[in-house]
Amino acid sequence: MDERRFDPRLMVKRLLAPIDPPLFFIQMGLLGFALVMMMSASPERVDSQLVNSGVAILVTWVAARMPSQRLLALAVPLYLLGVALLVGVALFGEVSKGARRWLHVGVTRIQPSELLKIAMPLMLAWYFQQREGMIRLREFLVAGMLLAVPLGLIAAQPDLGTAVLVAAAGFYVIFFAGLSWKLILPFALVGVAGLAAIVAYGDQWCQPGVDWYGLREYQKHRVCTLLDPTSDPLGKGFHIIQSTIAIGSGGIFGKGWLSGTQTHLAFIPERHTDFIFAVLGEEFGLAGAIVLLCLYLALIVRGFAIAARAPTLATRLLAGAVTMIFFTYAFVNMGMVSGILPVVGVPLPFMSYGGTALVTLSLGIGILMSIQRHRAP
Repeated sequence: MDERRFDPRLMVKRLLAPIDPPLFFIQMGLLGFALVMMMSASPERVDSQLVNSGVAILVTWVAARMPSQRLLALAVPLYLLGVALLVGVALFGEVSKGARRWLHVGVTRIQPSELLKIAMPLMLAWYFQQREGMIRLREFLVAGMLLAVPLGLIAAQPDLGTAVLVAAAGFYVIFFAGLSWKLILPFALVGVAGLAAIVAYGDQWCQPGVDWYGLREYQKHRVCTLLDPTSDPLGKGFHIIQSTIAIGSGGIFGKGWLSGTQTHLAFIPERHTDFIFAVLGEEFGLAGAIVLLCLYLALIVRGFAIAARAPTLATRLLAGAVTMIFFTYAFVNMGMVSGILPVVGVPLPFMSYGGTALVTLSLGIGILMSIQRHRAP
């Protein structure tokens, strides 16, 4: 009689089979670092962050187990669901702090725009896969239209931070699919010229009563406050002023864990979410910031290594775009906390408190692990 005995080592091996060790250790390093910072920034939220981290790891594992082609098969349904939910937000969504971003579904409410951060690159990667070998200008125009629909709905909420992230996620796929620099360069030049004009004529354009075409008043105020935070030191400029004071006062090695005065005297706004990098800079200084940057750099390098060995065009595009999403999150957050970009409400990846962004980013890690598992030999 063949007796089958339970083998715990075999069970552990099966559980760990989908996991890519380098990505897993990077993710755990970031989550561990986040808990250390949360103990200082907001101790009462540590338990919740532990739960969020557990959910995020589970999401990573589930996504890593799914074959990459099955993930791509979900591209169209997820994209259509996301657009439908965004239309629902526009028609029936809740208004909070002047923005309509949330939608009630049964006993809870959701922010559908978060879904598009992953659904958008999935959709475009699937689209280009269907047209592999015959990608021409027409395909790029259709891809641009697929990106423009949810982007317009998100921008209308308004939610500039999420719109930037979704736009970046879609653009990366289009760029990696072979978009010519000749098409990108004119837009880049217009952007640079616009930034130069804002810097040169900011004093005149930021005067009350001057309208900025295409931007709401609060968005204009954010840009103007970036140019001169002291113009509204107790209002919009307060965030930038206090965060830069905290980062600068940390010096090389910081004031020490739990010893940040800006943090514990509550001068840093949103210190457990969007401005947690200011807490890190104050308590761990430049050294702590470099450690965090090295973790992000390792994540990006590993992501591109997986993209380079991906077996199909779609998985290469998807892996490259997901990797660049991590870069965009980190760059925009650190830029706004350091006072070189407007405050747009983008969390620091894997560090900021909150479940939605953490789960979305962990899903991205899982997608990379899935692609790595089914890589080319």
